Amino acid sequence: MADLDHDLRTSAGALSCANTQTGPVQGEAYPGFIRFLGVPYAAPPVGALRFAAPAAHPSWEAPLIANRKGVAAPQIEASAEETAKLLPGIDLKPLIGGELVFDDDYLVANIWTPRLDGAAPVMVFIHGGGFTGGTASADVYDGAAFAKQGVVCVTVNYRLGVEGFVPIDGAPTNLGLRDQLFALKWVQDNIAAFGGDGANVTVFGESAGAMSIANLVASPLTKGLMKRAIIESGHGNMVRPIHVAQRLTKRLAKILKITPDLAGFRSATIQACLSALKQVSAPNSGLDLRNDDGREPAFGLSRFLPVYGDDVLPEHPLAALQNGVGADIQVLIGTNRDEMNLYFVHAGKRIGKFVANMAIKKAEPKGGEVLKAYGINERGKAPNLVFTQALTDLVFCLPARRFAQAHRGRTHFYEFTWESPVYESGLGACHALELPFVFNTLATASGPHGLAGPNPPQEIADRMNKMWAEFAKTGALPWPEYDAHTQLVGNPQTGAAARDRDMPAARLTP
Repeated sequence: MADLDHDLRTSAGALSCANTQTGPVQGEAYPGFIRFLGVPYAAPPVGALRFAAPAAHPSWEAPLIANRKGVAAPQIEASAEETAKLLPGIDLKPLIGGELVFDDDYLVANIWTPRLDGAAPVMVFIHGGGFTGGTASADVYDGAAFAKQGVVCVTVNYRLGVEGFVPIDGAPTNLGLRDQLFALKWVQDNIAAFGGDGANVTVFGESAGAMSIANLVASPLTKGLMKRAIIESGHGNMVRPIHVAQRLTKRLAKILKITPDLAGFRSATIQACLSALKQVSAPNSGLDLRNDDGREPAFGLSRFLPVYGDDVLPEHPLAALQNGVGADIQVLIGTNRDEMNLYFVHAGKRIGKFVANMAIKKAEPKGGEVLKAYGINERGKAPNLVFTQALTDLVFCLPARRFAQAHRGRTHFYEFTWESPVYESGLGACHALELPFVFNTLATASGPHGLAGPNPPQEIADRMNKMWAEFAKTGALPWPEYDAHTQLVGNPQTGAAARDRDMPAARLTP
């Protein structure tokens, strides 16, 4: 990607200037698009603004040179050894951020636009990372291909971990979601300066970013900020009631030796909070974050989740959808067929029946019954593969279908099924694999160390990028809507639709 960046710079034409409400920003023009990196949409969340609602950025007069690549919210960077344990031989840097740049002014947007005049449709991307990591400037999220399709593409950072997703007495809840809402308001106020139409905004995201968008669709505060939403490997079920999430707050405060309130957390440094985050995120932390029904909605993937019971999410997202919230937003939601392979294709080989039952029951009271329904006791079925498929449905696929069924507005569903050849196709259609196809950035995930293998099909990337862009422009998709009766699921690789596959977990869980 560094070579590509060099090629782009050497082919760039004159610098291009856009005037935001806080000051002018100077981007770089390339063949077919103009790029602005690191444009502030909110004030740095430090000092008196730490653990406070997002606020307008101070204005500036001289043009801001918008070329700051890699800016990220405070987070723990995974070491090469840690990523190697998860997926040996695979380079995950293009997917999680590469060389990250940390400073206080990280609430920024990156913008790719076909031109500065006109009123093009807008797509705003919210990145994933378990609500504790990731960045809008990861190489895979390069928006140039969308700009070449005639769409203004925006990617945004937001507060993570302790800074963004811990309910603290005296501070607003859901600060990470509030940042996203503030960014969408900034788009409404400023996107015309970049050639975008604020009345035609599609918000899209993956994993934790998709979970965030599902919550925004169900939030009364989103009214008027988006016309459409694309939810990739996400849904509205990965949330906690505030009283459950406060267990996390108290544990963090105990580790940090502070009072569990605003004054206490402001007294702790960001670095100390990151160290505490690492401790509570350890599998052996002993922290019980199960809801009152005995279920852990994140299945251990993250301790840090949005909460409901405040003004952002007054009720559980699915209840809000059933009550008609978000019905005016057209939704495209989908999952990858083999989501959890990303986490277990390597380590999962050590999972037998005993470990599978013990692990799944920590999050799902009927986990043992679910595993039986998926065939864990059947001769010839490998326990680790049964466990992975059951978790794929429990964690991602089934809750996404239930979100689609609860949404009262126009809803389409997709399932991505292209299999990576990595590990003798053991990755399958794993979590995050669709991203380089959606953004048409296959170069970031291909080659001998790429998640998509040496030669992923370019025609699928061309098709999906165009399909996502067309949805943002007009709402059109090549397959019918999804509902509880027809259950038609589209295949974004081909555009064809078929009736949804059977999920045994649907008969055993609420």
